[in-house]
Amino acid sequence: MKISSNELGSVVTYFKSELASFYDKNELESMLYILFQHYFGVTKTAIILNKDRKLSESDLLLVIYAVKELKKYKPLAYIIGEWEFFGLSFFVNEYVLIPRPETEELVQLIINDYDNHPPNNILDIGSGSGCIALSLKYHFKNATVTAWDISNEVLKVIDRNAKNLQLEIKINKVDALSNPDVNVKYDVIVSNPPYITNKEQDQMHSNVLDYEPHLALFVPDENPLLFYERIANIAVKHLNKNGSLYVEINEQFGDEVGLLFNKKGLNKVEIVKDINDKNRMVKAVLS
Repeated sequence: MKISSNELGSVVTYFKSELASFYDKNELESMLYILFQHYFGVTKTAIILNKDRKLSESDLLLVIYAVKELKKYKPLAYIIGEWEFFGLSFFVNEYVLIPRPETEELVQLIINDYDNHPPNNILDIGSGSGCIALSLKYHFKNATVTAWDISNEVLKVIDRNAKNLQLEIKINKVDALSNPDVNVKYDVIVSNPPYITNKEQDQMHSNVLDYEPHLALFVPDENPLLFYERIANIAVKHLNKNGSLYVEINEQFGDEVGLLFNKKGLNKVEIVKDINDKNRMVKAVLS
């Protein structure tokens, strides 16, 4: 199908018609509004009320390109190069995971726990886009926030997002699976590590498998708690007294992560459910 005219209404019709067999109606509507807001600065209401607005040739080419990529199930976040998380806009590329709503819940959990006594030092292990570290820095303005990641390309993304958001954090290249040589103590350590087992790949959509970084997603079937063990070791060594550890988890391994944390010497272990009533977070305290 060709775009019948350069009017906004015609472009909307083209977008929906071309992708109707690829996505369900609600997802398609959501992508349409996000894409058009990003490219043309038009709201959902404006799309409905200003159907005769004329778009330029370059505008049309942007939509045609997006449709082509969406037919390959490329995530919309990677097409437009940004995604919203906790009310902030983050640059994303294929070196980092696209921020998820579940991870917003992890950030909110920390904010709820510390709103009355803000932490001084926060560490985010395996920071990715920096969405956790920077959202916490945005909320806890006076905290010193440190982001760790092993990938140089990922560190560039964190730095770019920090500059875009005008937030100052420490960004360090650290391999969490090694024994990091640091002398700092933290009030809060948080991580959303890889937690999907390789055997679960069959249940995942191609838009995740084909585009998002496997290094940030998957753990070996034979050692699904690999990262949690190392994170717990770091927490026991680098948390202040009564400091807290927060992690996002695979819903299958809540009890196992909790037992591991207890075994490592952490206390007050709590498994927290997400908005979908799935085990999604574990928090613990170093007493």
